[in-house]
Amino acid sequence: MLVPHWLTGDHRARLTTVVREALGDDHLHPVVAIRLEDVLTELHVAAARDAVWPASSARVRLAAGWEADVLPVRLSAGELAGVLALPALPDDLRALLAKGAAA
Repeated sequence: MLVPHWLTGDHRARLTTVVREALGDDHLHPVVAIRLEDVLTELHVAAARDAVWPASSARVRLAAGWEADVLPVRLSAGELAGVLALPALPDDLRALLAKGAAA
């Protein structure tokens, strides 16, 4: 099951940076690496999905009072666990993802 995590553009950019840095670690477990690669894919897909079908996210942003750069990033439990296990993940982003709440 994929759970949407509503992230700002800044959140997505910082998450991308942390995940890319983690993927450069030669000691990263192969299963974790695959999940983190899937996270990077979803970060790109989230932006593409919003470009193709903007109305869906726009309605949620409007109802929640969020800025236009907030998008849903859909993560599986395994992907989320892999991200939360990254020591370099900023505390504010860790808290946001851990609670599964909106931006």
